[in-house]
Amino acid sequence: MPPSEVALSVVVPAYDEAEVLPAFAARLRPVLDDRLERGLGGYEVLVVDDGSTDATPVVLARLRRDWPQLRVLRLRANAGHQAALSAGLARARGREGVVTMDADLQDPPEVLPFVLAAADEGHDVVYAVRADRSVDSALKRLTAAGFYRLVRALGGRAPAQAGDFRFTSREVVDTVLQLPEAHRVLRLVVPDLGFASTTVGYVRGARGAGRTKYPLGRMLRLSLDAITGSSTAPLRLASLFGLGGALLTFLLLVYAFASFALGTTVPGWTSTVAVVAGVGTLQLLCLGVLGEYVGRLYVQLQNRPTYLVASDSLEEPQTRT
Repeated sequence: MPPSEVALSVVVPAYDEAEVLPAFAARLRPVLDDRLERGLGGYEVLVVDDGSTDATPVVLARLRRDWPQLRVLRLRANAGHQAALSAGLARARGREGVVTMDADLQDPPEVLPFVLAAADEGHDVVYAVRADRSVDSALKRLTAAGFYRLVRALGGRAPAQAGDFRFTSREVVDTVLQLPEAHRVLRLVVPDLGFASTTVGYVRGARGAGRTKYPLGRMLRLSLDAITGSSTAPLRLASLFGLGGALLTFLLLVYAFASFALGTTVPGWTSTVAVVAGVGTLQLLCLGVLGEYVGRLYVQLQNRPTYLVASDSLEEPQTRT
């Protein structure tokens, strides 16, 4: 399909999703074909294979035989969910905009018409917001709630319970691609751009098959990337800790000199050790915060690509069978 005919791109990152991809395609294709039949413009579904180690490439190749709008971008190695999304945005051809969503069916394809209807009302960004997460585990709900509270506390503008299921206009996509950050957390970057936006609520579905690709470790990594990539509040907090420690030290010195002048004994080693241990802990914490920011600067200065493309089915020669 010529680029001029692609009105909408749907970018889908996939890592070891061979089990769920057929069901995902079976539910997504009718939704998009309906738009095509109603004359709302052509589309492409760009699945970004994030270095899968299972049968994902085989499944995608089979699906492409009967679905001409399906396009596969394969990365050389697992780059991570956010990097895969960025790779998809960089290659997406949709002239009107791009929808990003996951393949695990927790983002129901049937919600897509409501998201696009909101976009047709003139919004540059439409967030699909999880109104009900009862299918998630208690730990998942707890960590997700903590993540969004932390983001808001640090000044982030991301709507609560908005993940990476969203529509972004062509202008928003082009703006995101111009940003210099190496490690973008798109669910936080997009809201900070200030484009006109709205939300569409939906009930989060159960995972179609396989295991979550966001276990606790990856959630913590995402949180660190989100914090250090979108806010300097932790650095200010470290400075406040330093000021608080300096104030405490000053008060202890005043107390010690006053006790000496009055001839009383300064409290013993227990309180001293407690204070030293507390101050030392705060120092290590502040060093850790600084280390995270320095590490990000180091990675940024290396200027290494966050992903490498192995192949793009759009660039493969067409063969007759």
